[in-house]
Amino acid sequence: MRQEVFKRSMKLMGNHFELSVVAEEKTWAEERIMAGVREIQRIEKLLTTYDECSETSLINAHAGSTPVAVSRETYDLIERSIRISNITQGAFDITYGAVDRRLWNFDTTLRRLPDKATARQMVRLINYKNIILDKEKSTVLLKEKGMRIGFGGIGKGYAAERAKTIMRQMGVTSGVVNASGDLVAWGFQPDGKPWTVGIVNPNAAGEIFSWLSVTDMALATSGNYEKYIIIDGKRYSHTIDPRTGLPVTGIKSVTILCPNAEIADAMATPVMIMGIGAGLDMIRQMRDIEAILIDDNDKIYTSDHIHFSKYYT
Repeated sequence: MRQEVFKRSMKLMGNHFELSVVAEEKTWAEERIMAGVREIQRIEKLLTTYDECSETSLINAHAGSTPVAVSRETYDLIERSIRISNITQGAFDITYGAVDRRLWNFDTTLRRLPDKATARQMVRLINYKNIILDKEKSTVLLKEKGMRIGFGGIGKGYAAERAKTIMRQMGVTSGVVNASGDLVAWGFQPDGKPWTVGIVNPNAAGEIFSWLSVTDMALATSGNYEKYIIIDGKRYSHTIDPRTGLPVTGIKSVTILCPNAEIADAMATPVMIMGIGAGLDMIRQMRDIEAILIDDNDKIYTSDHIHFSKYYT
């Protein structure tokens, strides 16, 4: 029988997900796609802050008071998040949930930046070093009252990676899980060629500026092209540096490629926060991870082993 790509799109974790499977038979493919969907839904219930009974919400509710016993899965994800915070020197930090959203309103009403002291005060509770873990008891304590964790910077990638794992265990040798542009692809298309992945042009929503041929690879993009403000002629990203409380400038887009969707998702934003020089230096010191960066002047920077077709103007 002839193989083809079967797809299903739906909203999960507040984002648009599309799961694709290469198979000969529709029912077989749909069963595996739905197994992937159920896995994403399970992770959403685990990590959401919109359910006061989720493990994440319980950790936040007991901040500054008592440790909360969590599943080994949540514990391990927090432990890996802290490891990424160390690597990125705090540019990635799951305690960002404590930031006061009143500080930033990225619409036409925002006319000036807050002063540095005000911004720093607003993010004073963001500090991954104040997450206290007890491995033996599998507990998590946020040291300061008012601290909050959130998995917005890593959760999509983790869910995509888990969905891929479930589907592969069920015999899917080729497929894609696309979580609003953060995706993981494995195997090959029905014609035997690698998957073709487009990278969004930061100057034109919906347009592609380059193409990559990938297999057994994950990709994640962070950019300021969808949400930003311009003050005194300078573009400010909606991405906030958790170390200063001020918005990021200088980079329009960061795309990370590596074999693991969780890591790709988690590394895209911190590279944007760290900037061209420091971000690329860090990537070059890490194994099996590459980056494509576009600065505010539309200059493209890449790490050492990137090869892609450019359609960028």
